[in-house]
This record gives sequence, C-alpha cells and structure tokens, in this order.
Amino acid sequence: MKKAVLTSREQHFFKTVHNAAFANPFSDLREKLDIEIAGLFPSADRRESKDLCIKKVDYQIKKLEKQGRANINAFHGQDQEIILVVFLFDIFHKFRDDFDLLIKNQIKAQNTSIKVPFAEKAMHMLHEKGFDDKSIPHYFSLSYQLRRAFYFISNSLVGSSPCMQKLKKHLWYNVFTYNIDLYNKFLWNKMEDFSTLLLGETGTGKGTAAKAIGRSGYIPFDEKKQCFAQSFTQAFSSLNLSQYPETLIESELFGHTKGAFTGAVDDYKGVFDRCSPHGSILLDEIGEIPNHVQIKLLRVLQERSFSPVGTHETSRFNGRVIAATNRPKEEILNGRVFRDDFYYRLCSDIIEVPPLKTRIKEKPLELDDLLDFTIQKMTGTHSHKLINKVKRIIDRRLGMDYQWPGNVRELEQCVRSVLLRRDYKGNQTRGEKKSVSLKQQLTQGILDQNIDVSSLVSGYCKLLHDTVGTYEKVAALTGLDRRTIKKHIINFNKD
Repeated sequence: MKKAVLTSREQHFFKTVHNAAFANPFSDLREKLDIEIAGLFPSADRRESKDLCIKKVDYQIKKLEKQGRANINAFHGQDQEIILVVFLFDIFHKFRDDFDLLIKNQIKAQNTSIKVPFAEKAMHMLHEKGFDDKSIPHYFSLSYQLRRAFYFISNSLVGSSPCMQKLKKHLWYNVFTYNIDLYNKFLWNKMEDFSTLLLGETGTGKGTAAKAIGRSGYIPFDEKKQCFAQSFTQAFSSLNLSQYPETLIESELFGHTKGAFTGAVDDYKGVFDRCSPHGSILLDEIGEIPNHVQIKLLRVLQERSFSPVGTHETSRFNGRVIAATNRPKEEILNGRVFRDDFYYRLCSDIIEVPPLKTRIKEKPLELDDLLDFTIQKMTGTHSHKLINKVKRIIDRRLGMDYQWPGNVRELEQCVRSVLLRRDYKGNQTRGEKKSVSLKQQLTQGILDQNIDVSSLVSGYCKLLHDTVGTYEKVAALTGLDRRTIKKHIINFNKD
C-alpha cells in the first residue's frame, strides 16, 4: 500500500507543532513556537497566540481528513513520527477544559478516584487516528498527567518574575525531563529512581513546589472502571522530620512492629509503607536528620527496600522521594549537612525556591499577584479594594524595601493582620539583628554584661551549628545532648 507524504509546506507547519508539543510550556521557546504556528507578531498576547495556534492545528488536520490522510498509518518514517505527535497535540487540546474540570472535581472527591465522562470519546478519537488498543490508554493517561502538571505548577505557584518562571520551568523538567519524547519512551514508569532536593528559606513555598511535583506523577487509566487507578490527591504525602524526637524518626519513616520499643503496642506502618506505587513523599527538614538515619534512607534510595523497627523483614518502596531543607546551599555542597554517599544519591535534581524579596525586586507587581491570590484564598473572591488596603498598610508601615524575612508565609500573616486589625508592623528588629553577625552579638552581650545565660547558650549553639553543620557535632563540642542542642537552636530562631 502506497504511503502518503507530507508536502514541504505541511511538513514545516506540522514539524513546528511537533516541536511545540515537546517544548516546556513555561519556556520562551514554547511561546515563540505558539506565535509562529498562529501566524502572529512576536508581541502578541500569550493566551491569544495559544488559542489561535490550537485553531490553526485543527484546521490543518481537517484538511488531512478531507483528503483521507488523517491516520498515522497513512504515513511512514519521519512523516509518521511528526503526524503522530500532531494528532496527540490536537486531541489533548480538544479536551483541555475537560481535564481541568476533572482535576477540580477530583480535588473535591479527594481520595476516591472519580469516573472520567469524556474518556470514551477521547479514546475513540485516538482510535480513529490509527493508534492501537495498547497505546490508547497510555496516551490518555499521559495527557492527564501533562494537564495536571501544568495545572498545579501554574496555579499553585503564583508569580511571573524571572526567578519564578525559572522555578516553574525547572519543576516541569523534574516531572517530564528535558525531553518528553525521552520520558514517554523510557522513563514514564521509572521516575522513582530520580529523587529531588528542594532548597530555600523558611516560608518560600518548598512544600507547595513539592506538592506540584507529587500530584503530577503518571497514573494509569483503568478502562474497565473508566477512571484512573488512583486519585492524585492520594499520590502525595509529606512528613516534617523536625517535629519528631530522634527516637521516633525511624518509626515514622519505616514503621515498627508490636513490642519493638516501650509504647509500641501495635504494628505501625511508616510513611514509606503508606506511599502508593504511583506516589511521592516529601521529607521536609531533611537537613536535621542524624547520620544513622541517613544510612537507612540511603538503602531506601539505592535498593528501594527498608525494614520496620523491630524486624529484619524487608518491604519494598515504589514511590518517589522529594526532600526539602532551609539549610544554605553552601553548607550542603561543603558536606556539612549530609554524608557524601547520601547526598549523591538524594540529589538527582536540586531545585532552589526563590525568596520573596528577590521576586519583588525582579518584578514589583508580583506583590499584587500574591496579594490577590492570598486574599482570594481567604475570602473566596477577588477584591481590588482589599488588595489596595493591604498595600497601603505595607507601604506605610514597612516601606518598599522591606526584606520579608518570613517570605510568602509572612505575607499571608500580613494579610490576616491587616484584615483583623488594619495594621502590620513586620519583623524589622529581626532584620536589624541580622545585619550584625551572631558572633558580634554574643561578644557585645558579654562585654556589656546584659545577656542572660539562656540567650548566651542558645546563641553559642547556633553559632557552632552554623559552623559544623549538625546537632551531633555541636553536642560533641559542648557536652550537651542532641535534643538539648536542637531545643536551644529552635528557641534562638524563634527570637
């Protein structure tokens, strides 16, 4: 049977669509390709160019349908590879709004996977375009994953400053790699081997970034039940390691058997046991865990296995590990936070979440976007009146150069304070303290004889911790136990 051939003009157009389908949606390249496909000037509005781009692709495919060439099996070689991606691009965008509604409804339903009312129609379209029965549910699942990733990265991480655009672009690569074709052919069911470390100051939104990754994993479609194998709300879980004493960290991570230690009255499943095969776990404040726990976590990352406390029986972990810490990048790279073997296995990808002061400095209007998002989350509505009210308080009480030491979390508190009391004083004193080194503060306090013992010990522990990097090393230098050291440092950070 003679195969169809794309004309040079068709090949150029569809190749551009092919490239757009593989481009990172948060990149300048994708915007440029959408504009080229739409036939607009470079200054065109992004939303307008995307909508027109989709219409142009639909128009060109309808021409193929009239000519009896709208089937991947009508082509061969490079033409077939191009047209396959073009058909996927077209069908994906035809159901873009349906996917968005499905995401919203699934959030309401939480952990019960809901039926997909448009699945049959979408898969019938794929069948008409020549896709085989085995690949159709896979491509439908991949389409849902693509839309979820865009939805959560775009909607939960507010802001369009250069550093935020860089973050969103990086998060997309973390889910799909730099090449979606590579991901689709080799990695869609093997991403558990790629662990991630999120860095950033306290309150920058590391948890939100982790959640965007965790809710964007591949989940297969169950054709018999007409729903996905699992709700994406169930696919992400988190554990803040700093809230547990050292004696309980292992139990929370790996679980324990009845009688493993005093108080273990029943078997208990740890976070790795509770994680689904399609899921991800966020291990928050991972920079504070001791060496022996790092060794056990290394086994999980390398061998995908672990043993609950109190038994030598092994269990398998099939999820993906995302870790987060507010420890400075320099300390991590200098080996003051993690064992070398643990660091190299944990950090397949390091993502830095920018501080609020950097975001506002790069783009002052980002503050308005964040205020709008925060106020809408609190009140359920957009309100320019409330945005302007909060901005007036910020301008009057804090000034344009305020550093926002608490980042986005502090901004949320600022909005609450303004709505409650029509005032917010900020954390100016904390910022002033940081302009003088901790060593100078302690020395001056001793010379002036106006520093109390608790502040002196807490400050000294913090100073040592900043230098040597772990609670264990500070404990060895001071003769205090690890929990006392941790308590002093936490109390210092609260002051």
